[in-house]
Amino acid sequence: MGPRRIVCLTEETTETLYLLGEQHRIVGISGYTCRPPEARREKPKVSAFTSAKIDRILALDPDFIIGFSNLQAGIAQELIRAGRTVLITNQRSVEEIFETILLVGRIVDAGLRAQQLVDRFRQNLEEIQKAARAFERRPRVYFEEWMDPLISGIRWVEELIEIAGGDPIFPELRQEHDAARRIVDPLEVVARDPQVILASWCGRKVNLERIRSRPGWDRVSAVRDQQIHEIKSTLILQPGPAAVTDGVTEIHRILARWAASDGKG
Repeated sequence: MGPRRIVCLTEETTETLYLLGEQHRIVGISGYTCRPPEARREKPKVSAFTSAKIDRILALDPDFIIGFSNLQAGIAQELIRAGRTVLITNQRSVEEIFETILLVGRIVDAGLRAQQLVDRFRQNLEEIQKAARAFERRPRVYFEEWMDPLISGIRWVEELIEIAGGDPIFPELRQEHDAARRIVDPLEVVARDPQVILASWCGRKVNLERIRSRPGWDRVSAVRDQQIHEIKSTLILQPGPAAVTDGVTEIHRILARWAASDGKG
């Protein structure tokens, strides 16, 4: 049977439960939820990312609460002290995203459907990876998760860039869970000369001109060739279904266009 009244503190679990046909169990969601759009219309919003309306969550009488990231440890602590059952996942890789989907499926007694969902996602990635092998050249890619200071891509993003046909320019940083340990020097970006820049500023609209006008960045191939692209954070910065479907597809589309144009805008 599994829990009947679930609060999802982040979007990816909400999307997973909807894809599993288990949305009737959800009684509260994150205010940042965009996927699926019906969730925003149907479910009460009870949290942000690092904060939550604890009283409102408790009023919903959930029998299970799911969150993501060590950044939600404080929220989890308050809810646990209030006697609630809380699960905080901390997935950082593509494989861990799949494992988390399978875990959520088992929790709501939908293990088979979760496995079928993951199998479909894996097939999608395999097809994209196969298409990327046809590229004559793979572009050097800089993914920017934040702009002040500059923060490079988290692990699952960098892995999806590789699957989509690119080579991240800061591969040594992908293992860092803490964003503060993925801060990069703007001049080091220049030195590594990305041919494509992908930016997703954690819910803020990307300012392409701000990127282009950074001191010394006129020497960067991606800037010179007009290869700076925004990826919506809802597509790529949520470690769940969106990233391994629409997010990686959008990245592959951009990189395929670069490859077909021989790297020019």
